[in-house]
Amino acid sequence: MVPVLRVLEGGQPNLRPEVAYEFNYGAVWTPRFVRGLTLSADFYHIDLRDRTNFISPGFIVDENFVSGGRRFPGQVVRDPITDQILFVRSFIQNISRTITEGIDYEAIYTLDTTIFGRGNFGIFTFTLNGNYLSRYVAAFPGDRERQFAGQETGFGSDVFGYLPHNRFYASAFYDLGGLDTGVTVHYIGQGSDVFFTANDQPRKIREWTTVDALVSYTFNLAAPVTTESQVAGYAKDGGKEVKMKDGKEKNLMPISTAEYNPCGWKTWLNGTTVTVGMNNIFDLDPPFVTGTFENGYDGSTFDIKGRFWYVALKKRF
Repeated sequence: MVPVLRVLEGGQPNLRPEVAYEFNYGAVWTPRFVRGLTLSADFYHIDLRDRTNFISPGFIVDENFVSGGRRFPGQVVRDPITDQILFVRSFIQNISRTITEGIDYEAIYTLDTTIFGRGNFGIFTFTLNGNYLSRYVAAFPGDRERQFAGQETGFGSDVFGYLPHNRFYASAFYDLGGLDTGVTVHYIGQGSDVFFTANDQPRKIREWTTVDALVSYTFNLAAPVTTESQVAGYAKDGGKEVKMKDGKEKNLMPISTAEYNPCGWKTWLNGTTVTVGMNNIFDLDPPFVTGTFENGYDGSTFDIKGRFWYVALKKRF
């Protein structure tokens, strides 16, 4: 029988608040010689101290054993006679300090076909949005700093997960009237796993590229044209003087001033958007990651849902 590891989880009163020190430098450029193009880039540096989270009980046991009890002292409770583990205290705690550096970048190009003077053939929009993670340093209390950028950390998706250097998406959309259609490509770059091969080289986590597409149409029906004209026998003020039997006059409002709300299927269809799309068109599985153990992939970075269709209906009143 496989022994069951008993775990005591919960909060604790000795937590310290997380403190972050950060700075950003950014630039946006819209060149005059390329109409519709916008380029931007932002460099960021985030120093997060006393980061709070839970730690995997298995990781606590392993590190406590390797360090001879110096790591996570008092959290692995053993039988004083048999030295068997009775239970593990896995309270939320200030587990680390992390320093993150990288660059966010974006390029957007909008092509309005009316600039060619040949009529309106729609608008094309091209977008590239990405991130380069240059540095991700983490240190547990009493431990040295470790570099994790471009690697699977091995601490599971609840703590750090897989931290690729490169990830971006690129999209191309076309808009004409109520029609809006486009394709988006998502890319996550390759990196290193936590386990080593026979040549003492880290195994590679392959890159992952998926493609999404959608088509949507919004019905924008023109409002009915109304004409206003005076009717014979009507006074200038819009009323009609009618002689009564007692010789008095009575002013009646003309029928033409009454307002009628439009009705019918066109009214319900107007302002309605129908969308049909598909994510992960080629049904690609996420790359295998050994550091996640039971899952076989990192759920903090990748998605295992595979290809799926969706239909959306939105009505604006």
